[in-house]
Amino acid sequence: MNVPDYYPYRSEAMKEEYLAHYNAVAAKQWPIPSETRMVPTTHGSTFVRINGPAEAPPLLLLPGAGATSLMWTRDIQALSQGLRTYAVDQVGELGRSTCRQPFQSLDDLLLWLDELVTGLDLRYKLNLMGLSYGGALTAQYALRHPDRVRKAVLLAPGATVYRLNVEFAVRMVLVLVSSRRYLPKLADWMFADAARVDPNWMQETKAELFYNMNFMQPRKTPIPPVVKDAEWLGLKVPTLFLVGEHETIYPAEKAVRRMRRVAPMMTSEVIPGAGHDLHVAQADLVCRRIVEFLQ
Repeated sequence: MNVPDYYPYRSEAMKEEYLAHYNAVAAKQWPIPSETRMVPTTHGSTFVRINGPAEAPPLLLLPGAGATSLMWTRDIQALSQGLRTYAVDQVGELGRSTCRQPFQSLDDLLLWLDELVTGLDLRYKLNLMGLSYGGALTAQYALRHPDRVRKAVLLAPGATVYRLNVEFAVRMVLVLVSSRRYLPKLADWMFADAARVDPNWMQETKAELFYNMNFMQPRKTPIPPVVKDAEWLGLKVPTLFLVGEHETIYPAEKAVRRMRRVAPMMTSEVIPGAGHDLHVAQADLVCRRIVEFLQ
């Protein structure tokens, strides 16, 4: 499928404007110097920020839906002290990656991810981590390619471990109806703990959410399913599942209880004082748990 060079942006001019904004935010917020790479795949070239000692164990970081590699600004310095981190701009989303062929299915996404892992020469030694949508992709990849993943980390993965709340679905529909009215309310609801810890982060995040929605054109996003019990029982990759106690997309305690019952290779923990914003509201604790698990 041929797509315009500016996809997923609304126009070429919007793409140029967004990337100028994105580069300015990166220069201001990304806390440490990085190597960067563009990795070619069937679906497009993937932009990756690389940090940490070259000889350290690798950790590939997948962002949430509508986010970029810059979502890890609060965590990357701590994670990169003892790990070689690879933070990704997903193809077909905002950021510096380019898209030649939009994703039509979950299989497309996993092909892209496998080609990215191969292009970075990370097969068979890979530690893989994702938040929200990225967490869902991490789980799917670990289940399908257990021989290529050393360990996996799921941070509040979308669906995957438990069905999504009806309230979350309703709020998302309202945002599509009127983003100006309902997007701030959604952010206040999902990121209440981060707002308490760092009000400036919350204001910057709301502004960024509005900015992103204005620049991105409507597109099809494959939705990973809730994984069945039998699939979890077959999980072969040691996996860490972290979820904030105030998680809004599903009930944290119920999700953890399910995983402890059906996923013997998984370590599950509820993070206090956090919701879907656990990587910000409890950045130190979350990073410490991740590093301990991987090392």
